[in-house]
Amino acid sequence: MNTYAWLVRREFWENRAIWMIPAAVGALMILAALFGRVHQMSLPLEFPGLAVGELFLISIGATFFSVMSIYATWYLLDCLYADRKDRSILFWKSLPTSDAATVLSKLATALIVIPLVYFAAADLTSLLLAFVVSIRASSSFGGALWHAGLWLQLQVLWLYLIVASAIWYLPVAGYLLVISAWARRAVMMWSILLPIAAMLAERWFLGTHAIATQLGERLFGLPGVAFHANAGDGAWMTTAVGDATVRMPAGIWKFLDVGGFLTSPQTWIGAGLGVALLAWAIRLRERRAEI
Repeated sequence: MNTYAWLVRREFWENRAIWMIPAAVGALMILAALFGRVHQMSLPLEFPGLAVGELFLISIGATFFSVMSIYATWYLLDCLYADRKDRSILFWKSLPTSDAATVLSKLATALIVIPLVYFAAADLTSLLLAFVVSIRASSSFGGALWHAGLWLQLQVLWLYLIVASAIWYLPVAGYLLVISAWARRAVMMWSILLPIAAMLAERWFLGTHAIATQLGERLFGLPGVAFHANAGDGAWMTTAVGDATVRMPAGIWKFLDVGGFLTSPQTWIGAGLGVALLAWAIRLRERRAEI
């Protein structure tokens, strides 16, 4: 366990963007709140303040999650490739640390550590933004951002999303690690080219599009499996605002579909494929030397 802790610390030392990028995103949001037209924001009398707080917190979390997804993808593609490119792999192979431990530490950094860093940054940013908006905006809008229950629900939502994403995107992470351990150059190109080649070959020779369908479901299908998205699930409510109707979340608790996620065959078939790809990445790491 101590070995893995040091390996993860190594990733922080070598990849300062892990914390610098979320810090920059949070700083930009706070600057926008400080100097933007926040003071003009107000709520219609019939608009529920609780829904405003939900949308405020979820939008901030979604922004950080989007940035995190892009960075984590790049990190997975670069982590094993960079070791071979700068020949630091020779140093790490000389230490009493197995290749499996190295690969697993990088996987844990991408799927657990980086999301936790962004989670902390999103939380801190949300608090500072709520404070700034409360001072600059109208009392009706600023007061809608302070609901203790919402903040607690957001913590649960973040932690659930981290765990669910780590399981769901394990095959994607495994594939990116395979490319990172195998490619001699242009890792980004190879990561995109191989799936496109497989989809085109399937389409030309078999006339089907199963690979494209499965890839699309894996990349974008997590919300439909891990959360309640249908109106019949009670996760949404419709509120009349003047002459219009607005569809809003009924509550963060009602979004979570833990049972559906854990019992979905897609979840565990993907996890099994991810383990196989991870084993392949470890094998490549053992055989590949510097570039």
